[in-house]
Amino acid sequence: MPGQRSRRAGKGPADSAATAGRGRSSRKRKQQKSGKKKALMWTGGVLAFVLVAGGTGAYFVYQHFNGNIDTIDVAGAGSGGFKKDQPINILVIGTDKRTGKGNEGYGDAGSEGHADTNILFHVSKDRTNATALSIPRDLITDIPDCETKNKDGSTTSIPGTLGTRFNVSLGQDGRDPGCTMRTVKEITGLTVDHFMMADFNAVKEMSTAVGGVKVCVAKDVDDPKSHLKLSKGEHVIQGEQALAFVRTRHAFGNESDLSRIETQQQFLSSMIRQMKSSETLTSPSKLWKVAEAATNALTVDSGIGTIEKLSELGKELASVDPKNITFATLPVLDNPAEEIKATVVLNEAKARPLFSMMQNDISLTEVKKKESAQEAAAKKQQQALLKGPKAAPADVRVDVYNGGGPQGAAQETLNWLQNDQGALKSTNKGNSPDPDQPKTTLEYGANQADQARALAEMMGLPGSALKPGTEDAEGLAAMTLVLGKDFKGAGVPITGAAKAPEGVQKVAADKQVCAK
Repeated sequence: MPGQRSRRAGKGPADSAATAGRGRSSRKRKQQKSGKKKALMWTGGVLAFVLVAGGTGAYFVYQHFNGNIDTIDVAGAGSGGFKKDQPINILVIGTDKRTGKGNEGYGDAGSEGHADTNILFHVSKDRTNATALSIPRDLITDIPDCETKNKDGSTTSIPGTLGTRFNVSLGQDGRDPGCTMRTVKEITGLTVDHFMMADFNAVKEMSTAVGGVKVCVAKDVDDPKSHLKLSKGEHVIQGEQALAFVRTRHAFGNESDLSRIETQQQFLSSMIRQMKSSETLTSPSKLWKVAEAATNALTVDSGIGTIEKLSELGKELASVDPKNITFATLPVLDNPAEEIKATVVLNEAKARPLFSMMQNDISLTEVKKKESAQEAAAKKQQQALLKGPKAAPADVRVDVYNGGGPQGAAQETLNWLQNDQGALKSTNKGNSPDPDQPKTTLEYGANQADQARALAEMMGLPGSALKPGTEDAEGLAAMTLVLGKDFKGAGVPITGAAKAPEGVQKVAADKQVCAK
């Protein structure tokens, strides 16, 4: 598979001693780490590293762990790097490639690996909350054209594919994780800052490093395919048993990949709770083992391919409370083109509002936002504009301009207003004189406030978008709606949905859920 990989060599005697202590050659270590799978504990591992670095000599820690990390240059697929004052989007990937010590019997023999397990981890701008969105491997989607870096530094352009499984966005036809990142952006509208992959061994080693992960099963389980055998009730699992738990497809639910996603989310939620528990945080030896296992398992893009960068990322994530980390699954439907159901398609009606929530940094859990007294007063004033009587849709008069939305946004909005909302007195005025407006705005006269509130409710406009005039509009004058860069599509709330659409599978990371 094309993709410029590098391995950072450890420097100095500290690294040499650590390598000797692990008792394996550099070549063997590379072979063991080439099999990336659904070991998605990178979050806790990065946090563990931060805590270890804070409690020991930072230089020694950096040198020791820096040599553990594999990197891939994703040819500009990311954002250029996460920023402290912006939301963060990390794509966590697990493949079904079966290489790696002790993993010969797992996965897809002889394959370069697919994007088998995928979680888009979105952290809010104010770091109060995070959403972990699982994307099913069998989703039928379009994979865009992408570029990959070769070992000699040259670039290969790989043509996109229409209407194919999401999982072939990695490994197949020479695609690297950058192609998967681009595919996620096509689906969700969210630019992925970085990717991380981890192997089978991360599940085994990290679950062991923390002293086991608590799980709950609602029935006796004996799955000969994954080798998972548990009695009904709570268990603390680690090692091979933990790997069997996240791999099983036949023990829970309807035995589909969607049921397995739920099981993995429950395991990861419990892992995060264990990572943040006092028994882990107060144990230097546990923290060291977790950070060791995590960095040994990680393959990341070159933008975060050093311990310094991972440490910066870990510090950004450290303040997120587990109760405000929500695992959700991309809303999908059975593929209507298939008689025997094997793949799924996007459930547009539920997925678009969910994407809007993430794009607009709205949590799936109730989170009190950090804001100053000045911000709170301004927000209260803006919200007051939305309160009061609303005009009937048939009485709403509005001229629609495109001032920064996608091409054709004004006409798309006009069609939606007239055909779906009954606002027949709306007009497409084409492009705005200012084509680079960052935010959508609605200007109206003092006597049009009821119309403005009605339109704001239809479109999900925030109070900050409303620009009331001090004088009455004359006669049959229309309001002026200018679509800005925050416009994501007709029917998609500008502010994001107030809450997740009904039926979206989700679980908070602080909740213990029994697998059924």
